[in-house]
Formats: sequence, structure tokens, C-alpha cells
Amino acid sequence: MEANGKGSGRRFFYRRKKVCRFCEEKIVTVDYKDVDLLKQFVPERGRVMPRRISGTCSFHQRRLRRAVKRARVLALLPFVSDEF
Repeated sequence: MEANGKGSGRRFFYRRKKVCRFCEEKIVTVDYKDVDLLKQFVPERGRVMPRRISGTCSFHQRRLRRAVKRARVLALLPFVSDEF
């Protein structure tokens, strides 16, 4: 080890800034009928992914949450998974 701490063996990890997919693709409306898109934001447990993990902006996160809830009521998405 060096005295200045640079030889400690730790690697520098650069975290990439998360960008909202909806803003990037210029999607304003999140459709509840687009189940393939909604499934990407709902993991196996059936909960909606939080913003800090998915990277969506607050505007689209609110619309995404509303679309997932509507899709669940219409039985397009399950409320919870059976795989516990």
C-alpha cells in the first residue's frame, strides 16, 4: 500500500446517470393496454418499481403507476405473483 491511499486495491465504480425511458423516446401517455411495456416496470413480486431503481421521472412515474393499477383491475396484469 502506498502512503497516499491510491494503492489500496479499490476500484473506482462510475455510476451512470439513470434517464427516463419515456422522456428519451418522447412518450407522453403510458397506455394501460401496453402490457409488454408495463411488465418491464413490475418485477416478479407484482409491485411497481420505484423511481430510484427504474430511473423514470416523476411525471412518467405517476402515469406509469396509474396505468399499472388500471391494467390490474382489467386483469391484464396480476396483483401478485403465484411464485412464492
